Amino acid sequence: MIFEALSCLADEMNVYFRNKLNLNEEKVVLSAIMNQDGTIAIQGENKVVITLVNIEKEPVVSNRLPLGRSQENAPQPVSINLYILFSCYFSGSNYAEALRFIAFVISFLQEKNVFTSANTPKLYSAIEKISFEMESPGAEKLNNIWATLGAKYMPSVLYKMRMLSFDGYNIKEYRPSISATGGEAEPRPLL
Repeated sequence: MIFEALSCLADEMNVYFRNKLNLNEEKVVLSAIMNQDGTIAIQGENKVVITLVNIEKEPVVSNRLPLGRSQENAPQPVSINLYILFSCYFSGSNYAEALRFIAFVISFLQEKNVFTSANTPKLYSAIEKISFEMESPGAEKLNNIWATLGAKYMPSVLYKMRMLSFDGYNIKEYRPSISATGGEAEPRPLL
């Protein structure tokens, strides 16, 4: 469900950028910033990168069960919040463009800070609603985030995405995806 929520967000932002800026390329990618070996994980330059930087349990949630599930046989759902870092990975000569695109990210999430099935048809059916709140981590926490990621600072903004609920019924099966290029298959959950 995390992948589906973040993929939907990236798709929605790409549509927004294409329409507002008359672009013919995908500017928003869902990616880590650095690989485990210390190399850049982002494919290409001049991209807005969506990176998951933390998951936290939502502290106060009602004990509401999904429809059709009884109290006896259903696990209690756990609700989580995701901390999402939007970074602008632009070449050094395009620093001004990086600043423009981080402003576009903020504008997009100001204009559409709640995603539901009514305003986002591509939203995964198990997700009732997600909302976005800008976070202000301060210089020290921001430094810790970038140090943890193993990358140099780039123009970025941190948002808290509230909230996804997991009840044990979300994952039905796990199958590796098949690559058409003959490379190694990358496992993906089938939800």
